[in-house]
Amino acid sequence: GPGLFPFMVSAFLFLIGLTVAVRARFLAPVPLSYNVKNITIILLSLVGFAVISAYLNMILGIIFLVFCSTAAGTSYSVMRNVKISAGLLAIAFAFKSFLGLSLPLY
Repeated sequence: GPGLFPFMVSAFLFLIGLTVAVRARFLAPVPLSYNVKNITIILLSLVGFAVISAYLNMILGIIFLVFCSTAAGTSYSVMRNVKISAGLLAIAFAFKSFLGLSLPLY
């Protein structure tokens, strides 16, 4: 029925959370450091994705999100960004085609 997909997603996320919680009990704690520059880059890439998706189309928004957010990492690879963008676009087209979601892809 219509509730199967959200149930499957939530069950999968629950298993991931349970795995992380159990694993954290057996590992030594590691101090967490915050990098304000990286947090700002990620937030700006999310805002840019939302604005570009709303006013242009989601394809450009996804590409912007990937290329902008990877600037927060330790290494930058254009080829890797192209592959990630292609994978995310394939998922978006699958959601639109197979699930009937009204995504503004083009």
